[in-house]
Amino acid sequence: YKELIYRYISFLLYAQNEQGMFRNFMTYNREFIDEVGSEDCFGRCLWALGFTLSSESVPVNMKLAAKHILDKALPNCDKLNSPRAKAYSTIGLGYLLDNRGYECEYEYEKAEPYLKRMVESLAELYCNCRAENWHWFEDIIAYGNEVLPWAMLVGYKITGEEKFKDIGLESLAFLDSKTFKNGYFKPVGCNGWLRKEDEDNGAEFDEQPLEACEAILAYLEAYRIIGDETYVEKAIKCFKWFEGENSKKLPLIDPETGGCYDGITQYGVNLNQGAESLISYMISALTLRKMMNERVMNEIIS
Repeated sequence: YKELIYRYISFLLYAQNEQGMFRNFMTYNREFIDEVGSEDCFGRCLWALGFTLSSESVPVNMKLAAKHILDKALPNCDKLNSPRAKAYSTIGLGYLLDNRGYECEYEYEKAEPYLKRMVESLAELYCNCRAENWHWFEDIIAYGNEVLPWAMLVGYKITGEEKFKDIGLESLAFLDSKTFKNGYFKPVGCNGWLRKEDEDNGAEFDEQPLEACEAILAYLEAYRIIGDETYVEKAIKCFKWFEGENSKKLPLIDPETGGCYDGITQYGVNLNQGAESLISYMISALTLRKMMNERVMNEIIS
């Protein structure tokens, strides 16, 4: 795995521009065709960097490279407009601040103010948009939804501010009411989304692996904070979405290649197997397995 980490860190280093943002689109001859990628691209890079720096299994020299990239990127957090970019960035800095140490001396006091400002801005968005029957950050439930309540829970974990926890749990419960109506996980479809004025008439399809993955991560974060077993049960149901417990009763895992199909359409699975889909499945499987192993160990110790 170290060879792959070297490759991915090298790619991030190459993708970062002089302003600390990240380019996103590369040709086959390894040349970027954009000067700067999307804000969501930036947020996901910070998510990866924070996780890398917080991991005890990553070699120190790789962490030093990740630290260099993160230091250069950090000032851009205050320039973000996208709620999801702020959420991804918050989660990345949350990994870093929640796991201080691991043989990489990072100036943590530099990162924490950025996290606080981003979470506060998400809380403000939520309060401005929230209505009696609409507990959400925007007037639309679109893509990467679970990352928003997840970021609020991370914000609470780092800052201890109760309002962040309250927003995280309330918005996650609201999303539950839209995605578990039939007893199984059915994310809001990307072919139209769900708007505030639509009530419950959001798009049925297409369902995407990213939503199941981030739902798993959000529910497990809620479980770690609250200790309510129902969050683990929901995370497991979200994982079963990959295995066929979904609206079409079809598995998204290709038994021949081990790859993951790109989603569920009105007519069945989308047979394309993109990188985001595979990564979503792998993160889901590894995170759930880690959680289950931790629970077994805790039972043995107790």
